[in-house]
Amino acid sequence: MANAATLVIGPGGTVLGWTRAAEELLGYPAAEVVGRSAAKLLTAPGDRVRAAAVARRCRTGMSWAGTATARTRDGRGLDVHLRVSPSFSLDGRECFLVSAGVRTPSHTVSESVLEGLVTRSPIGMAVMDTDLRYVWLNDTLERAGGVPREQRLGRRLSDLLPGLDAERLEALMREVRDTRTPLIDHEYTGWSWADPHRQHAYSTSFFPLVDDEGRVIGVCYLVMDVTDRWEARQRLALIKEASGHIGSTLDIGRTSQELADVAVPRLADFSAVDLLESVLRGDEPTIQAVHTRPVMRRCGLRSVREGAPDAVSRLGEQVDFLPPHRDSRYLIDGDAMLVPSVDPTEEVWTREYPERAEKIREFGVHSLLTVPLRARGVVLGHALFMRSRNPAPFVPDDLLLARELVDRAAVCIDNARRYNRERNSALALQRSLLPRRLAGGIALDVASRYLPAEVHAGVGGVGGDWFDVIPLSGARVALVVGDVVGHGITAAVTMGRLRTAVSTLADMDLPPDELLAHLDDWAIRLIEEEPSDQAAAATVLGATCLYVVYDPITRRCTMARAGHPPPAVVTPDRDVTFPELPAGPPLGLGGLPFESAELEVPQGSLIALYSDGLVESPDRDIDVGMARLGRALARPGLPLEELCTAAAEGPGPGPPSDDITLLLARTHALTAERVASFELPSDPAMVADARGLTGEQLSHWGLPDLTTTAELLVSELVTNAIRYARGPVRLRLIRQSVLTCEVADASNTSPRLRHPRTLDEGGRGLFLVAQLARRWGTRYVCDGKIIWADLDLPVPARANPTNSAVPAA
Repeated sequence: MANAATLVIGPGGTVLGWTRAAEELLGYPAAEVVGRSAAKLLTAPGDRVRAAAVARRCRTGMSWAGTATARTRDGRGLDVHLRVSPSFSLDGRECFLVSAGVRTPSHTVSESVLEGLVTRSPIGMAVMDTDLRYVWLNDTLERAGGVPREQRLGRRLSDLLPGLDAERLEALMREVRDTRTPLIDHEYTGWSWADPHRQHAYSTSFFPLVDDEGRVIGVCYLVMDVTDRWEARQRLALIKEASGHIGSTLDIGRTSQELADVAVPRLADFSAVDLLESVLRGDEPTIQAVHTRPVMRRCGLRSVREGAPDAVSRLGEQVDFLPPHRDSRYLIDGDAMLVPSVDPTEEVWTREYPERAEKIREFGVHSLLTVPLRARGVVLGHALFMRSRNPAPFVPDDLLLARELVDRAAVCIDNARRYNRERNSALALQRSLLPRRLAGGIALDVASRYLPAEVHAGVGGVGGDWFDVIPLSGARVALVVGDVVGHGITAAVTMGRLRTAVSTLADMDLPPDELLAHLDDWAIRLIEEEPSDQAAAATVLGATCLYVVYDPITRRCTMARAGHPPPAVVTPDRDVTFPELPAGPPLGLGGLPFESAELEVPQGSLIALYSDGLVESPDRDIDVGMARLGRALARPGLPLEELCTAAAEGPGPGPPSDDITLLLARTHALTAERVASFELPSDPAMVADARGLTGEQLSHWGLPDLTTTAELLVSELVTNAIRYARGPVRLRLIRQSVLTCEVADASNTSPRLRHPRTLDEGGRGLFLVAQLARRWGTRYVCDGKIIWADLDLPVPARANPTNSAVPAA
C-alpha cells in the first residue's frame, strides 16, 4: 500500500496536496491545510528563513533532506525527518514534493536515508498536471516502469505503458481531479517495460493537488509493487476454488477433467491428466517394468485455445509421455518437475517425442510442469502443465501450487477408483443374482430394464432393485419387483437373498398376500439372527415388494404389495390406470397384515411393475412421475422392448439419482380351445371315464403320443382324490408349452409322497406321478386343493399346436 506522509507545496509556501498519511502524522484533515500556507506547520522562529534557503537549493535541481519540528493539530511539537524534491513546474507554477516521517529520540537517521525516502523508496511517486501529463516522478517509479524520466515528462500514461490498463487508470485520475476525493489502495495488474515477461500487481493511491485559490492544478499518485502479495492471494483463491470444484463426483474421468479445468488459465495455458489403464478399470495400479514407459490414457484436457490444437493426444487416447530423461520410476517415487525453459531442438525432444517437439515449436510452449499423481502410496498417473501465451515462465511457487492441486485431485481419483471397484463388484454380483432370461410362457410377453443410480458425492451407484418372472402351475405366471434399502455390495447381497426367498415361496403356490406375510417373517428373522451385522439389517428393514399373479385362463390378476408403488395397467385402448391396492407395510416391520386385490385384464393389456426411482426424484413429486410413466406406456405402435427402453428414462434430465427398474408384461389369454374341464362324481367308477375323456381330448389335440402316459397319470390323480378327499372332483387339461393335468377336490389334506415296500399293495400313486411328470405339486384354493402335473409335449406338437377340443362334460 502506498502510505508515505507526502504533501505538495506551491508558490508562496501554499499547500497544494495533502495525503491521508500526512493527516495521520500531524492530525490536520486536508480541508484545513490545502490552499493555506505551510508556515502554520512550523514551530521555531527561524524555520521560515530555513525554509527559504531549502527552496533556493532545490531550485538548482538538487534535493534536500534534514530534520525539523512540526506543529500538530493539537499544538504539540513533533520531530520529523523531511525530504524535499527538486522544484518542478505544475500548471506554470513552481512546486515542491515534501515527504515526512517521524524522528524518534532513540534513532538518528542519516541524510542518505532521508534521501532514499524519495529516491530509493519502494514507493513510486509522480505528479501529473490537469491534462494528466507527467510533471515530476521519483527514481523508484522510473525504475519500475522501465521508461526514462526524460521520456515521461510532458507525456501521458497511455502513451508510455501499453501493458497497463492506462485508460482505466486515467479515468480514475480524472475522477479524483474532478471530485477532489482521494482514492486509496487501488489494485490492478499489468506489464511494464522493466519486466516485460512477468505480470505485476500494483497498489496505487491518488489525491488532488489544490492551490491557495482552491483550484485543482494536478494529481499526485503513489504506487507500490505488490506482486508477491497478489500472487500469494491468487494461489490461495485457486486452492480454495479447487477444493470445492475437484472431486464433485466419484467419476474418475470427470474428476480428471475438473483438475485440468481448474488449472487453465490461472496456472497454465495447457493442462492434461493421464492415468494408468488399471486405474480406469478400478484395479490396483501396477507398473510392470521400471525402465519402460507405462501405457496411460488421457482423462483430462484443457487449453486456452479452443479445441486444444496444441494437444498431441486427445481425450480417451493412449499416452506414453513422460518428462525428458525419466522412466516409470518417476511415477513411482519421482518428485514434481519444473522445466522453466523448454527447447524443442534438444535431442531428447527430437529423438523421443518428435511430434511433441513440433507442437512446442508451433504454439510457442516455453515452460513445463509435470507432477506425479499418487495417493495412499498408489501410483495413478501424472498431470502436465504448460505455458505458451503467458510469457512468464513457471517458478518454484507455481510448482508448489501445482503439487497442491494434483495432490487434492489424486485423493479424489483414488476414492473414485476404489468406489468403482466396489461398484463393479456389486454390479457383477447383482447381475449374477438377477434373472438372465425372463420366461413368461404362453401367458405373457415380458421385457425389463435396470438402470443403476448415478454416482454423486459418494451417494448412488449399484442399489438393491430386483425383479423376477416365475412360472407357476396351471399356466399362471408371477411377476415380482422389489427394492431393498441402500446401495453397494451389501444391498446387492440382500437383494439376492430376497429374490431367492420369493422364488422359494412362489414354488409353494401361495397367494400373494400369504407370500408377502411369509416374506415379512423371513425379513424379521434375518434381522434378529444377525444383530451384529447392522449394514445387512439396514438393507432388509424397510425393503419393499410387489407380487402379481396372472392367470391366462381367467384373465385375472391377483396382487399384493409391501410398501411398494402400485403397478400400472394399460388396456388395448391405451387407458392407463394405477390400481388402488391395499397398502401393506414395508418388510421387516411385522404386526400388520397384507391384503390382496384382484382385477380382470383384457387380452393384450400391458402390466408394468417398477421401482420408485422411475417415478420419484428429489425435485419432482411422485404423482408427476406416475403421470409421466402413464403417458410413456400409452405410446402406440412400439414393440415391447423399445417401449420398455423409452419408458425407463428417468423422471428428470440426466442420469437417475436412484435405481430404476421396469418390468413390462403383455398379457395373452388361453382360449377354450386350449383348456378342457370335466366335472366328475366322487365315485371310483369315474376313474375309467376320466381316462377315456383324457384320451379323447388328447386325440383331438393331436397328441396321441401322450395318451398312455397322460391316462395313467390322470387315473392315479383321480383315484387319489376319490379315495382320500371328499366332494366332487374336477379334471382340467391345459395345453400350453406343456400339457398340464389338474385334479381338484374339496379337501385341504396335503398329499404325501411315500416309498412303499416291495410287498405293499398300495401307496404307489404319487410315486408314479412323480416318475411320469416333468414336475408336479399341490396348490390350495378357497374351496379345497388342486394336484397338478406337467408333461412335456412332443416337439412337432409344440411347433404346430391344434385348436380342436372336446366339449367339457
